[in-house]
Amino acid sequence: MYAKSLIICFIAYFFSILIGYLSLTSSNLGHLWFDILLAHIVSTIVIFIFSVIFKNSSLYDPFWSVIPFPIFIYLVMYPEVDNASNLRFILIGIPITYYVIRLTWNWLKTWPGLEKEDFRYINLYNTFGKFKWFINFFGIHLFPTIIVNICLFPLYFAISINDQPVGLIDWFFCIFTTLAVLLEHVSDEQMHKFKSDRNNASLTMNKGLWKYSRHPNYLGEILFWFGLFGFSLSQSLNNLWLIIFPLSMFAMFIFASIPMMDNRSLEKRPDYEDYMKRTPALIPSLFK
Repeated sequence: MYAKSLIICFIAYFFSILIGYLSLTSSNLGHLWFDILLAHIVSTIVIFIFSVIFKNSSLYDPFWSVIPFPIFIYLVMYPEVDNASNLRFILIGIPITYYVIRLTWNWLKTWPGLEKEDFRYINLYNTFGKFKWFINFFGIHLFPTIIVNICLFPLYFAISINDQPVGLIDWFFCIFTTLAVLLEHVSDEQMHKFKSDRNNASLTMNKGLWKYSRHPNYLGEILFWFGLFGFSLSQSLNNLWLIIFPLSMFAMFIFASIPMMDNRSLEKRPDYEDYMKRTPALIPSLFK
């Protein structure tokens, strides 16, 4: 059944990216990023249709990690200046490629297949009842797509309008963003190792990076998006206003993802309440 689920997922994403690309190459909304946004939404609708057909919105989960790469490649292939720096493409591409491969592989290792749906989605269905279809499309599929899209928007300034020489900002954010992905990678690997021991089923992970932060993987994720924003500053410090986009990602984790995961852990693990009292949600305390 798992192999069948993977095949269905592959077919869904093949058509999602193909139809999204056709939308991108045929639309002309007056600005490149509007065309990319439309294609991003069209791709999301394709995944949504597959999610409805197979009655499992978890099909959308890898969309978060898969889509940034084709958008990055498209921007690199069609820059809006003639003297674009290939070195800058490489410096931006290193953390993005690492992020896409790592997060997609992490999903593959943990995805149970179409027989099981993410508890977060089930909770939303139970909470909103008759508005399930509305929540499914706008809350589970479209809203995360919009958040990812606007957080990728700074790359337009770093890649498409790429007419400044490579400098310290580029090198700094290449290292910063790659380290952010590494933080998320190490955090997830530590958690996988902890969960692989059945004796830890009802216990809270409080070792390694999880000793200092309740969600070090989320911290790495958030820092990754701030890192992508940072590349836009290599073109002009006037692009500082673009920080509102990774801040929206930060807000989503603070007000939605973290409370949801904390509540889930409180229900399943008796020692989690004490863990919450002594461990910060994201940023480790320097004065403890």
